[in-house]
Amino acid sequence: MQTLILYASKYGAAREIAERIAQKMGDAKTCDLNQDDIPGLNLFDCVIIGSSLRAGFVRKEAKVFLSHNADKLRGKKLGLFLCGMDTDKNNEEKYFNTNFPPELLPAAKAKSHLGGIFDPQKAGAMECFIMKKILKQSGYVDRISDDRISQFVEAMKA
Repeated sequence: MQTLILYASKYGAAREIAERIAQKMGDAKTCDLNQDDIPGLNLFDCVIIGSSLRAGFVRKEAKVFLSHNADKLRGKKLGLFLCGMDTDKNNEEKYFNTNFPPELLPAAKAKSHLGGIFDPQKAGAMECFIMKKILKQSGYVDRISDDRISQFVEAMKA
């Protein structure tokens, strides 16, 4: 099974998650939706798409790709992932419903929020302020869940 993993990332957490998924999937190609030439979807049996969240919304390049390719994606083994610092499972469904075309959600074999990274060295002043005031975090924080990544990959392989 040929797998394509597409991601949209501002500071690198979605890329990190995509690479961890690719490693566990085996034969998978990763592409940055913002920088790479995206190969034809017809070359792949399985497509996984993920994006970082900011203020509850996926990156624009992910939203555009999903809307332009929804018909092609429905015919694939599809996985969807989100990354960000809000790891509250109660918000996960809301984020998926808000950010993904409604016709793709039931077609997804796996969908999960896989955690995130906050790196004050890469973040802007506003992000640092928000993290410090609201989340009481000021240093580097890695909340990527390897357990959730493993569960996501197992669901995709099933």
